[in-house]
Amino acid sequence: MTRILDRAFARGDLDLEALESAARDAALGRAAQALGRFMSAVGAAAPQTPVVCPKCGQRMQGTGQRSKSILTILGQANYARSRYQCPHCAAVCYPADELLDLSGTSRSPGVRRQLSRLGAKEPFHEVAEDLEELAGIKVSRKDAERIAEAIGEDVEQWDARERCKTRFAQTPPCDSPKTIEHLYIEMDGTGVPMTPWELQGRKGKQPDGSAKTREAKLGCVFTQTALNEQGRPMRDPASTIFTGAIEDCKAFGWRIYAQAVRAGLFAAKRVVVLADGAEWIRNLAEFHFPKATRIIDFYHALEHVGALSRALFMRPDAADQWRERWCGLLEQGKVETILEQAAARMPRDPRHNLDAWREYGYFDTNKECMRYQAFREQGLFVGSGVVEAGCKNVVGKRLKQSGMQWTVQGANSIIALRCASLSTRLTEYWNQRTA
Repeated sequence: MTRILDRAFARGDLDLEALESAARDAALGRAAQALGRFMSAVGAAAPQTPVVCPKCGQRMQGTGQRSKSILTILGQANYARSRYQCPHCAAVCYPADELLDLSGTSRSPGVRRQLSRLGAKEPFHEVAEDLEELAGIKVSRKDAERIAEAIGEDVEQWDARERCKTRFAQTPPCDSPKTIEHLYIEMDGTGVPMTPWELQGRKGKQPDGSAKTREAKLGCVFTQTALNEQGRPMRDPASTIFTGAIEDCKAFGWRIYAQAVRAGLFAAKRVVVLADGAEWIRNLAEFHFPKATRIIDFYHALEHVGALSRALFMRPDAADQWRERWCGLLEQGKVETILEQAAARMPRDPRHNLDAWREYGYFDTNKECMRYQAFREQGLFVGSGVVEAGCKNVVGKRLKQSGMQWTVQGANSIIALRCASLSTRLTEYWNQRTA
C-alpha cells in the first residue's frame, strides 16, 4: 500500500479519491489473504470428537481437503477444509463450515449480517449498489434479496422459539410483586401489496371485488411509569417491542400475548389495550387480556364522530356544527349524551340510513372504552400513535414502495427483520447465533 502511494506521488497523481480506493483495495486484499489463512488453519484442524453422519448416525471418514471461496467483508477469501463422507449413506460433511457458520453458503457471516441490515431498510437493488459503493462488496440484487429474506426467516424462527418458551412458562403467583406501573398493548393492521398468485380467490376493495394487498397485523408493547411536566404520560425509554406478520388472528393473538408476557404482563399493576374498534382486535383483547383496561384510540373515535354527523345531516354546515358539539362531548367521555342526541335524529326503520346506524352501533358497542376524560385524569395514553407509526415505519416505509409486490414468506421475513431492529433485538439474535 505504501508503494502505491509512493508511485502516485512520484508521477504527480493528485486524484485523492482514486488513491483512497486503490489503497483501500490493497489493504483489504492483504487482510482477506490473512483471513483465508486463518480459516484454512481452522479447516485443517482435526475435530476433537468423531464426526457422526447427521442422516444415519454412522461414523464418517475423512476424504482429504476441498477448497472454497468465501465473500467476506474484506473481499474474496479462499480456504481449504477437511471433507468427511459417510461410508454407509455417502452423505458429505464439512465440520469447519459448520464451525465458521459457512454451511451451504459462500457468504461470510459478516456479509450476511450487512445484507440483512441493509435489506431491512431499503430495496434490494439499492442494497447491492450501496454495498459495492460503500464497502467494495459486489453482490447481485437477487443475492441481496435471497440472503436478507433467509436471515429474516431465521430471525422469525428464533423469535418463535422464544415466544413459545415465554407462552408456556410457569405463571407467577398472584401475590407476586408488581413492579411495572402501566403496560400498554397496541394492535393494528395495514395492507401489503402482494404478487398475483398470493391473492387468488381473496376478496378485496377493488371495483371488481378483487384484492391487491393482504393485511399485515402489527402489535407493539411498551411500558409507562411517569408523566411529563404537562402531566401527560411518557413511554419508558427502550421499552417498546414490535411484532407482526401476515397471519390469521389466532396466530397473531398468541404472538402478541407472548410479547406482552416477555415485556412484563404479570408484573404490571395495570394493563391497557389501546387500539381502534376493529372486531378482531376486540376479540383478541377479550380472549388474551380479559382484565385489561380497553381504550379506543381517541383519534379513530373522532373520525367516527365525523362519519355519524355526515350520515345524519345532509347540510354541511349542520353536520359541522353537530360534529364540533359531539367532539367536545367525546373528549369528556360523555358517549351516552352523543347516543341520546343521535338517536333522536335516527330513522325509526333500521333499514334506512345504514351508515348512520353503523356509526351509532360503533359508539354503543365501545362506549365504556371512550371515557377519555377519566383516562386522562388517571395519567393514561388515549392515542394509539405508537402502533400507527409502527405501521408506517415497520411495514409501509419498506414494503409499500411504488411497484413492489411481495410473497407472504418474503414480506414476513422483512417484517421480522424490521421488528427485531426497531425492538433492539437484532444484536441479541446475532449473539445467540454466534454462540
